[in-house]
Amino acid sequence: MEQRRSFLKKVGALSGVIAGYGIFNELNAANFSDAANKINHLSPIEAATNEDYWQVIQQGYTVNSNIINLNNGGVSPSPRVVQEAVERYNSLSNQAPSYYMWRILDQGREPLRKKLALLAGSSAEEIAINRNATEALNTVIYGLNFNKGDEIIGTKQDYPNMIHAWNQRALRDGIVYKQISFDFPIENDDAIVSAFEKAITPKTKLLHVTHIINWVGQILPVQKICAMAERKGVEVLVDGAHSFGLLDFNVPDLGCDYFGTSLHKFLSAPIGSGMLWIKKDKIEKVWPLICADKPNSSDIRKFENLGTRSFPIEQGIGEAIAFHTAIGSKRKEERIRYLKNYWATKVKNVPGVRIHTSLKDGYSCAIAGVTIDGLTPAELDQQLFAKYKIHTVGIVWENIRCVRVTPHVYTRPADLDVLVDAITTIASSTYKDSSLIKMQR
Repeated sequence: MEQRRSFLKKVGALSGVIAGYGIFNELNAANFSDAANKINHLSPIEAATNEDYWQVIQQGYTVNSNIINLNNGGVSPSPRVVQEAVERYNSLSNQAPSYYMWRILDQGREPLRKKLALLAGSSAEEIAINRNATEALNTVIYGLNFNKGDEIIGTKQDYPNMIHAWNQRALRDGIVYKQISFDFPIENDDAIVSAFEKAITPKTKLLHVTHIINWVGQILPVQKICAMAERKGVEVLVDGAHSFGLLDFNVPDLGCDYFGTSLHKFLSAPIGSGMLWIKKDKIEKVWPLICADKPNSSDIRKFENLGTRSFPIEQGIGEAIAFHTAIGSKRKEERIRYLKNYWATKVKNVPGVRIHTSLKDGYSCAIAGVTIDGLTPAELDQQLFAKYKIHTVGIVWENIRCVRVTPHVYTRPADLDVLVDAITTIASSTYKDSSLIKMQR
């Protein structure tokens, strides 16, 4: 009888956690609230520089202090509350998998859908939960009906998996996949919109638009592109892998028809979590990527037929939303933008250093690309890690060659001071070496 009471108590408590933000409330809510009360009188831009507040946020992460991780554009670490949620749910699932996964954790999907919808500023009936941006976007890429000769327009700077998906669709169905190309940074919305518009023909059916270019952090004017496309009768699919959880916006306000994102980047959700948004009146015509009993249904849930999946990862998303919401979307955006500008403005005038990203607010936020004359991106990336334990990533893609640097809310200005010192020192050394070579010649 005692074991039964303990079991029922555990299930009841777990149901409460799934329905709300249980672990965040246990570990962070009070501290976050106290810290926020001290800066609520500040604007998001003013709050971005308040180190006392951000130190509280930083303590919510468990990052390795021996590595300065500045590749958050790839995958961001999850806060402690998210990790503990996943571990707790995983441990529980393994006590009786078919019971706890299907009868307990699976019941948390609808509350989670509502939380994501609230964050996205949309209806819950437009949100599907999946594993990453690639899965979300591929659902649309392979799910729309196109005829031979129909045109799709993307860019050469889009994410490779999306380019590969469209090329595969072209090979399979005879559609025409066209790519325009940009030389970033660009600080002119009209130039970007015009490039898409000029590529449209009577056969164009859809534009594939990357909200934030993952290589260099350029923010595209998605709202203006979508407004232009609507006038032309062309649909828009937005790759929001790097914008959701970073920029403060509502997905429907973009004016697009389809939107896919990863949640394990700036939202800091569990690794392997994503979201698909489809405008309600478009759902019916999109075929599911994985089979469904009613593939032509207008129910967004037809895109979630993954069978057995990681329920712990899925439910951990809720704790990430709680962590994010406690900070505030705009406050978070301005802090990360401040961190990017903090290091980039300090090195942009160092001899031999080049910044490949606009530092104007409307055109970038977290990501910036940097190079040092005389070094390849791979060489600079290697030196940053070997000498300073700074983890970045070297980018060589189409016309883009740089090292991508991406801080997050847990990044300290002191960490970025190390980066500034590293870039300055490496640039100075490289400049001297090249000068010596020229003198010897």
